[in-house]
Amino acid sequence: MSSQTKTFSADAVLFDMDGTLTDSIAAVEAAWGKVATDIGQDPAYVIAATHGKRAVDNLSQFKPHIKEHEMDDEVQRFEESILFFADAYNVHGPGSRTNSLHNSPFSSEFGTPALTPASSAPSSRSGSRASSFVGSLQQLAAIRRPSFLSRLTGVLTMSALPERDAVTFDDPVMEEQHQDFVASEEKKLQKDQLAAWQLEAAAVDRSVQILPGVKRMISSIPEGRYAVATSGAKTYAYGCMTRVGITPPPVTITADDKRLKAGKPAPDPFLLAAKCLGFDAKKCVVFEDSPSGIRAGVASGATVIAVCTSHERSKIENCGAHFIIDNMEQVVCEPVGEGENVQLKFTILQ
Repeated sequence: MSSQTKTFSADAVLFDMDGTLTDSIAAVEAAWGKVATDIGQDPAYVIAATHGKRAVDNLSQFKPHIKEHEMDDEVQRFEESILFFADAYNVHGPGSRTNSLHNSPFSSEFGTPALTPASSAPSSRSGSRASSFVGSLQQLAAIRRPSFLSRLTGVLTMSALPERDAVTFDDPVMEEQHQDFVASEEKKLQKDQLAAWQLEAAAVDRSVQILPGVKRMISSIPEGRYAVATSGAKTYAYGCMTRVGITPPPVTITADDKRLKAGKPAPDPFLLAAKCLGFDAKKCVVFEDSPSGIRAGVASGATVIAVCTSHERSKIENCGAHFIIDNMEQVVCEPVGEGENVQLKFTILQ
């Protein structure tokens, strides 16, 4: 971090989104916690490993069985699940003024991403943060029958039975009836899992929030002088920004942009954003919150301002940022000049 002058000028600003402009960490962690549960991994480990990276890269790592032609749909389903967690409390939970049986998470009209059963044994590795999805299952004991909660916990951690344990019948009619029964029970079990997940999502407020100083910062920058470069795909990125009253700028680089060869910590998202604005990245300012994003900004050649909105200072102070601040309330941006010759004067208030 620079200890020199705290006033400097730049041509344009490149914003990361989540953790920088918006705070949807609770919904994101819940969505990754759900993924971890689906694949039998430790949620805390998965959450810690995925922060600040593209969903496509994370899903490729944790769900290597996904075929290339299926990945776009998988990413969209995952990002829809983030927005589902973000909205559930206010739309279908205690935060909804119209909360009723019709709007209950158990309603068949309440669409949700699919909840798939675990396919492997839980990982023994642990992460630095607890999942807001799995950790809150215990909080639901007061509003569900204990026997159901115990059953759910068992279901979410179970592995498939070995084939040798399967029951078979010599009588073809009995075998067919048995298979129909097993299929029916599995369908009921999956419905119970889905209902429990819906209920848990609606029980906790994980709504998207705008971070301090963001509104003032964006309003102080002339049109065409800022962009967003995020590790989120379009569904999630646009969904988060619009939920807090931010209009996505014309140059919004999302993780599913086919022009990108790599995501953060590679500099590609920031380099592409600067190019689309018509400026050299070396003459831009990057606002970031995560270690991978900070490293991407530094690699692009931009002046990097790191905000401590999602990580403790100790976790990001060695990533190369030129300035580290608590949030955007500690930065003032003043346009100097007019037209194409305008410069953005930044003052760090510490």
